[in-house]
Amino acid sequence: MIDLHTEVVAPPTAKRILMLIHGFGADERDLAGLLPYLDPEGAYCVLLPRGPEGVAGTPGYAWYQWDSSGAPDIARFTESLDALDALLDSECEARGFERSEAIVGGFSQGAGMALALALRSGPTMPKAVLAMSPAIPGPPLPVLVDPESIKGLPILIEHGTEDEIVKVANARSLARDLESRLVPVTYLEFPMGHGVAIEGIEAARVWLAEVEAGELPSVPVPDDPQEGPVRSVTTALFAREVLQSELPVIVDFWAPWCQPCRQVSPIVEQMAIMRAGAYKVVKINIDEEPSLAEKFGVQSIPMIALFRNGRLERVCQGAKPRPQIEADLGMLVIP
Repeated sequence: MIDLHTEVVAPPTAKRILMLIHGFGADERDLAGLLPYLDPEGAYCVLLPRGPEGVAGTPGYAWYQWDSSGAPDIARFTESLDALDALLDSECEARGFERSEAIVGGFSQGAGMALALALRSGPTMPKAVLAMSPAIPGPPLPVLVDPESIKGLPILIEHGTEDEIVKVANARSLARDLESRLVPVTYLEFPMGHGVAIEGIEAARVWLAEVEAGELPSVPVPDDPQEGPVRSVTTALFAREVLQSELPVIVDFWAPWCQPCRQVSPIVEQMAIMRAGAYKVVKINIDEEPSLAEKFGVQSIPMIALFRNGRLERVCQGAKPRPQIEADLGMLVIP
């Protein structure tokens, strides 16, 4: 069994355990800064464990890592989960708190560990789960306890709509999976990337008060936003959507960090609307689809490409006005 280094914040006013599990590349101090906002009255004995895996090139730690193919190390995931399980048991016993009254939470990889700890079969479930930008090793969810039992397990999921590390679609899918099992899920989104919003901490404090009062709060997952006129295409869809298209296809190669890409994006959307029925317009995030970028020689972005009859025909480099892009692609320029 792994012995986890753990910092403990134990105010004399504490009534139950709160375990906060850090994310990939961080350490046990990472989430301690949230305590003045999350627990200003010192109602919790807070456990801050450190992941067992060092992360190369950083001073931080992880709960598990990935192999060269991108697959998570499930054996290490399970070992870490067992260690967190044992830590929660031992600290509850040593400090005289009920495990069934404990709250487990975390950020990113740590949030995934908190969910797994609560949902796995066997041990007594904690009282609730706080999952901030959760990342889980992969579908399906960890082995669940009795389906009837988890109907009384409140779970708060908070996520950023601009998260490029753990996509918001993943969080929505996770929340909907739990909802389908009749778990009381409170799902909240914030306009941020992969992080923690102060508004989210304030919402978590309110949620904790409701849970402590014996409530089962829930907020449903919102409907997915309608996709705009320019559809995102992945490597898996490229042949069907681009190479096999009966219409000529304009492809916007871009990345979220690229400011010129953001400048040209509304122009590409305008072209999609103006050329509807004559051209198909799609976009490819080169960070997510590097093999496509390499295949078609994308060395700088934005790069707007025209494909016709399964072949790359012409390209336009850089952020330019719409008439110039159309001219570079050999299209009839629309005033």
